[in-house]
Amino acid sequence: MPQQARIILLFLLLLNISGLGVLAKEKMPSKKEITVLTKEACQDMKEGKFEKSLIKSRIALRFAIAIKDDNLIATIYNTIGANFDEMSEFDKAFFYYNKGLVYAKKTDNYQLKNWLYNNLGNIYCFDKKQYEKGIFYYKKSLEYSKKINDISQIVFTKLNITWAYFDIGSFDEGYNYLQFINKHHEKYGDESTIVALNMLNGMYYGHKMDIKKANRFFENAIKLGNKGKEKSDLSFSHMEYSKFLLKNRQYQKAYENLDNYNTISAALNNEEKLKKANVAGINLELDQYKREIDIIETKYQTKQQILIERQYKNKQISVIIIASLLLIIILFYFFFQNTRLKQNSKLKDIQSKIQENIINASINAQETERKKIASFLHDNISAILSSAGLHLTVFTSQNQSPPEEIIKTKSLLKEAHDKVRDLSHELMPTLLARFGLFYAVEDLCEKNSNSAIDFKYSSVIPAKIRYNEDFEMKIYFIITELLNNITKHSQASKGTVTIQENNQSLFIDINDNGKGIDTEKFEFIEGFGLNQIQARINNLNGIFSISSKLYNGTVVSIVVPVVH
Repeated sequence: MPQQARIILLFLLLLNISGLGVLAKEKMPSKKEITVLTKEACQDMKEGKFEKSLIKSRIALRFAIAIKDDNLIATIYNTIGANFDEMSEFDKAFFYYNKGLVYAKKTDNYQLKNWLYNNLGNIYCFDKKQYEKGIFYYKKSLEYSKKINDISQIVFTKLNITWAYFDIGSFDEGYNYLQFINKHHEKYGDESTIVALNMLNGMYYGHKMDIKKANRFFENAIKLGNKGKEKSDLSFSHMEYSKFLLKNRQYQKAYENLDNYNTISAALNNEEKLKKANVAGINLELDQYKREIDIIETKYQTKQQILIERQYKNKQISVIIIASLLLIIILFYFFFQNTRLKQNSKLKDIQSKIQENIINASINAQETERKKIASFLHDNISAILSSAGLHLTVFTSQNQSPPEEIIKTKSLLKEAHDKVRDLSHELMPTLLARFGLFYAVEDLCEKNSNSAIDFKYSSVIPAKIRYNEDFEMKIYFIITELLNNITKHSQASKGTVTIQENNQSLFIDINDNGKGIDTEKFEFIEGFGLNQIQARINNLNGIFSISSKLYNGTVVSIVVPVVH
């Protein structure tokens, strides 16, 4: 283990034992300090100091998780993945890149998302050989490059997409990306991609059988690759050039490039084996670090757990108290609202009863006045007019040629007598007074029938049955009002009045085949006549209901206790 790494770990352990450091007494480093440590880990990775980078990354990751900073967590996972990527531990790199992407998606850090998608695209294409997935991730990376308007990154990502398409022979799909790179690489590209760009141009023109351009680009890629430090692109250039030369039957030159490819690849493989050997040692040391750090984490988490449990209990008590208060407030509110609704309901019932009593009082007064006026007209005025007419008849019989004025007076008295009699009968029908309800209702149906509407009367109750005079009068005028409504408003051609008696109650059904009404929208208050009928029936302790549908007639049902 390098001396510097041992010193860092020993320092952290001493801090924990003494209780003076960031791991003791539940103290945490600031976000700024964690960010600095994260940047140091990234820089160590770029310099090839993978062991140091991974140690710092793990420490920074634990603190980043503790402060729940998604951006820092995703950045550290990306750095850990990049370390393993550089050490050719692609499965581990793939695992950490994916973990980083989970947290990056919770942030607005487009640059970080761009890196993670691009890194995953590299592993899918160059390690797993799953080109469709790789291209998908490259294109997601490209979306975020465009969002941050990073032209250099756009050039780099489009280079990867072009390479992936050309690797699977989709030259037409990759060509648009290649055109963009050729246009912008000089200004926004760098030396690390110039070899790959020339190789890709050679592949494209080789596919198009433009031998001159293909040779020029491949040879340029190899020339630049020999000058640079990055040998993997140079090896790929020799391989692709060899394929092109073989295709064009330049076997000697193809063999030379293939031999160069094998030589460079062998050297790269040896380097990779050395890296993996070093990685094996690093992993053993990292496991030891991890166990030691886990001990520190366990102590830290135990204290944190006690604090969390205490806070949780306090929260539970607070929640119970608050919930109880809320429940009391809600119950009190509902009790108050219920009391208020009951009071309002009682007030409405009282108002409705008062209104009904006013209507009933008015109707009773009207009916009393009807009887008085009818009686007065019949017993007094009609009798006087009859007596005067009788005297004139006697006078005219004694005088063979009575004056013309006497004859006219006699005619006027007769007319007045007939009108008074008719008015008396309207106020109080003679049939109702003399013969009872059933004769009067039957007569009422006949009188209301005409060429437009025909009313039929039906009852199994003997017509001679009599009830209380006031009761009969009230029922008669209720039926009269309902028949008038049918005649005026229903546009019916037929109507029926049916009366039955059962269990000391009178059942009256009045129906018609008219246009009907919408009972869902209908309210009694809309018609004052129906209000009066409802009030009369309520006064008789009866039940009043209307059953109707639009264009399907109406049935009015009345049930009232009989008053003998």
